[in-house]
Amino acid sequence: MNKPRVFADFHNTDVKGRLRLSCVGTIEDLERHGIVLREGQSLIIYSEELEVEAIVHYSEEEKLWTAVIDWDAIREVEPIIPQPAIQAIRHMMEPKWANGGYITEIKMNTM
Repeated sequence: MNKPRVFADFHNTDVKGRLRLSCVGTIEDLERHGIVLREGQSLIIYSEELEVEAIVHYSEEEKLWTAVIDWDAIREVEPIIPQPAIQAIRHMMEPKWANGGYITEIKMNTM
């Protein structure tokens, strides 16, 4: 059985090095997959182009769910966003010169 992939911020850890499963991206992934966290549950945790297997643990100290990971087992993976989309986004994010200075605001048309 495939383990669900759930986003987590690899910089958001507790004092024991466990990833906190409390950021917006994590909650969105849990809702999208219909996951209710439980002690000992196995997940794949990802962030951008990294992923690692994890075991869910409830932190009594912080009163929130965490993911216990092996920091040496983190692996690089291919981006989930198709490469042409990444290139299009990077092109839009490049600084543009206009009226004697760089454009500092980017507006995207979503229609």
